[in-house]
Amino acid sequence: MGIWASVDAMWDFPAEKRIFGAVLLFSWTVYLWETFLAQRQRRIYKTTTHVPPELEQIMDSDTFEKSRLYQLDKSTFSFWSGLYSVVESTFILLFGGIPYLWKLSGRFCGSAGFGPEYEIIQSLVFLLLATLYSALTGLPWSIYNTFVIEEKHGFNHQTLEFFMKDTIKKFIVTQCILLPVSSLLLYIIKIGGDYFFIYAWLFTLVVSLVLVTIYADYIAPLFDKFTPLPEGKLKQEIEVMAKSIDFPLTKVYVVEGSKRSSHSNAYFYGFFKNKRIVLFDTLLEEYSVLNKDKQEEPGVEPRSDGEGDSEEIRAKVKNKKQGCKNEEVLAVLGHELGHWKLGHTIKNIIISQINSFLCFFLFAVLIGQRVLFAAFGFYDTQPTLIGLLIIFQFIFSPYNEVLSFCLTVLSRRFEFQADAFAKKLGMAKDLYSALIKLNKDNLGFPVSDWLFSTWHYSHPPLLERLQALKATKRD
Repeated sequence: MGIWASVDAMWDFPAEKRIFGAVLLFSWTVYLWETFLAQRQRRIYKTTTHVPPELEQIMDSDTFEKSRLYQLDKSTFSFWSGLYSVVESTFILLFGGIPYLWKLSGRFCGSAGFGPEYEIIQSLVFLLLATLYSALTGLPWSIYNTFVIEEKHGFNHQTLEFFMKDTIKKFIVTQCILLPVSSLLLYIIKIGGDYFFIYAWLFTLVVSLVLVTIYADYIAPLFDKFTPLPEGKLKQEIEVMAKSIDFPLTKVYVVEGSKRSSHSNAYFYGFFKNKRIVLFDTLLEEYSVLNKDKQEEPGVEPRSDGEGDSEEIRAKVKNKKQGCKNEEVLAVLGHELGHWKLGHTIKNIIISQINSFLCFFLFAVLIGQRVLFAAFGFYDTQPTLIGLLIIFQFIFSPYNEVLSFCLTVLSRRFEFQADAFAKKLGMAKDLYSALIKLNKDNLGFPVSDWLFSTWHYSHPPLLERLQALKATKRD
């Protein structure tokens, strides 16, 4: 009786209070749900101290223990950073941090001669201050993660000076993109009339396509060194494989990821007939600087041309053999190109754009609701940027959680399909060994709680992927 009376009493509050309370309640519900899942997985890390029988053929006890301790440290860090994040967000909302920052932005604009009618200018100042605050408050966490956790487990290769330069550079590049794009979006919404949501969606579509097109050629090289893959057997085999599946490959690059971390990766990018493949040097056993102290490859000169790419790196990992053989690299690329051949990339773009259009349409429906602004402390003004923030970040948060889970499930399905595609290319055996090596190099823990992995893993657990490959591997 008392519980229902309390629930009924909630409806006696003004609408803006109910909205504000619902937002806070949902944010804490998500946090508690994530914490519950994380504790389930953490229990796995703590109790699974020996290699399970089904993993004895693919993982030695030393690597298993290293990965267990690494994931335990990451889990602890995630708990405290997540707690800080939700508490910080709660305090910002409870104490009117958003309207305060908007008023502060207005004072800055006023001192520069821009009145309230210059809403877009004030919005850009708000964005600059908000992102600066986020960068500064997130910096200690990033430093701890890089120089304590990643350093402890042998992944970090950055000096503090390099890290700070990189952080500042990222912030500047982000502002150079964010501020012009935001100003144009706000302008389109202002002048777009009743159908502004269509124009706003088309604008964001064009911007996303342009950014995807120019990222690897103009943005990524600001942070990492890209060099063409040298002529040789690996490049020839990559070109032959691409041609066999009609992949319009134009260039293959190696990115110097080892100056930051020993984690490895590979990806492709580009539209239409201009596709390019990027391989991390840490993926290539014959190319990675991390293996130079173990064995100098014939005909390959050691590199000493990049920040962090020095004796200091080699000293940290002198006993660590990293990367995949050429056949395994080809198998990994066979998997990645399978995503393209099977239309996964196009499907993801279509899903993303349908979602974007739906969100802009709902934004157009809700932007006129003054109660939404009042719920977050904006009683006398309804800035467009604040409306975007409230609706996209807070009002849509339940929808975003459901969508994220659905995309995670879809991603796992796509990963299995891409593995199957590599199998059809006759690469099951090499992909099998490559997955084991990559898991070892990145200290992935191969045992997971079923509920945690279902909710979080965009890639299937290692054992599930290996089991799907095993039959063909034996053949």
